[in-house]
Amino acid sequence: MSFLTPQMERLLFENKLSQSAMRAALTQMLDLPTGPLQVTVTRGLRVPMRDGIALIADHWIPVGVEIGPAVLVRTPYGRGGPSRAMWELAAQKFASHGYHVIAQDVRGRFDSEGEFTAFVNETDDGVDSLAWMAMQPWCDGKIGMWGPSYLGYVQWAAAAGGSPYLKALVPIIAHSHLMQYHDNGFPLDLLVRWMFQLTSMDDGELGPIERMRRVTDAAVQDRHLADAFSHLPLMTADELAIGKVDPLYREMSESGPDDPAWQAVDHSAAVAKGPVALFVSGWYDLFLDGLLEDYATQVGAGLEPRLTVGPWTHMETGYIPVAFREGLRWYAEHLRGEPPSPDEKPVHLYVMGANRWRHFEQWPPPSQPLRLFLHGNGAAKTGRLFTQTPSAGAAPDSYTYNPADPTPNLGGPKLASDAGPVDNRPLERRADVLVFSSIPLREDVEFAGSVQLELYVKSSRPTTDFFGRLCVVDKTGRSTNICDGNFRIEPGRGEPQPDGSMRITVSLSATAYRVRAGQRLRVIVASGAHPRFARNLGILENQATAVDMLPAEQTVYHDAAHPSALVLPLLDTSAS
Repeated sequence: MSFLTPQMERLLFENKLSQSAMRAALTQMLDLPTGPLQVTVTRGLRVPMRDGIALIADHWIPVGVEIGPAVLVRTPYGRGGPSRAMWELAAQKFASHGYHVIAQDVRGRFDSEGEFTAFVNETDDGVDSLAWMAMQPWCDGKIGMWGPSYLGYVQWAAAAGGSPYLKALVPIIAHSHLMQYHDNGFPLDLLVRWMFQLTSMDDGELGPIERMRRVTDAAVQDRHLADAFSHLPLMTADELAIGKVDPLYREMSESGPDDPAWQAVDHSAAVAKGPVALFVSGWYDLFLDGLLEDYATQVGAGLEPRLTVGPWTHMETGYIPVAFREGLRWYAEHLRGEPPSPDEKPVHLYVMGANRWRHFEQWPPPSQPLRLFLHGNGAAKTGRLFTQTPSAGAAPDSYTYNPADPTPNLGGPKLASDAGPVDNRPLERRADVLVFSSIPLREDVEFAGSVQLELYVKSSRPTTDFFGRLCVVDKTGRSTNICDGNFRIEPGRGEPQPDGSMRITVSLSATAYRVRAGQRLRVIVASGAHPRFARNLGILENQATAVDMLPAEQTVYHDAAHPSALVLPLLDTSAS
């Protein structure tokens, strides 16, 4: 995974930019503030682990600070690899503000010794790295951690080890259980794409430009991964994606939520114990829900975390300057003991549509539920959203979901450069997709919090999926996705109704959005978003090993006895 722009990576790989020139270009692009201190660097330090192997790190030194607090950044993406300029820039800038910074390759990656098995060794290695830092003559024993995605996960792994030296965390677009088992569908796109990205980084037979494209370009990845995404059984898709067996993928794909493979890499139990965290995420990040759970856990435990959520996807750099600047203030409080700003509110949310930041005392902000009920429109499959409840006896909508031609995913939260808001009209034209739209709004509507879709449904199959997506439709007819989610019906999931239908609640994740007067709200209902959620095969076998698939006849009810509805957290505009 890379956080450089493709243009910068191309120049770097072609040796047309030195590392120092790359850092200068990134500094200008990201506008990271430079502190008052000069910085030197000692490269290639060997940090010993308890089993005798060494992890390799660079030490960024603030000139004149003989002893002081420190920051640890641990990465599997190469402190000396394609993303080196990004990590070096962050390390250099933190050091210029007076922090000793250790940038380290995790076990088995790039220069570090040992074998890399994702997630497995990060607790022990994190604890050992912190202990080594605390024993250095330049460290005062107060250490913070910083970084996005896997670099955020390793912070929770280290925290789970109970190190007394770890005082503050800044997990960015991450949560404490990155590969959380999904009851609502296996995260095929995430796992396969990440395997492909890591393997491409390590492929010495690839030219630098091709390697860069495979790591960063979603269209290139999709061409290479098309066969893996459509392959059955799901469990052996790794061989088509990376040309070999990936043991961790195999174990996770065929196991349930209680399997040790998932439990061993779940550090959610450590969140309530601290250290206290500054959480940074994006509305279109695939780990947003987990990060919000971690934030709520720390609030519930009586800690005082902070939360910032912007309009970002996982594979962009917009969050970097925000996370850096807020990280500086966070470390000033928790590593240096400086007092916080007395007027600052702990929750910072970027309201899309309004295109401005708002600040709150809590997450979720105070709101009132606004229910927009689904009203059908017969065979045209273009229903309506109204505040009035539907009439008694209104006819339901129906469609056929065929896993041999699964409803595709467009945009949204995913590990790819084509994530985020997209035009949904190609999706809405499919026969296996229902569309429900409001009339043009007479005035602005602003909502912030978790969005839900309450549906009354029936399926011909004992297991099936219902995918919901909230969109905003502008005056040109473009339908742009705001948030979405999937619900997998299996025995014991959902609320059976006396007439044989099922009531389900599809969590459409969280957002903050202002829909302008003249725009319309739209809900899409389908039975898949493949390969983001692996297609439901319609059979009650282990779907990781199954090769058979059966179509499902789907029915969505919307009448007085089955009031299917979109539920929006309507914001109290005086709350910020």
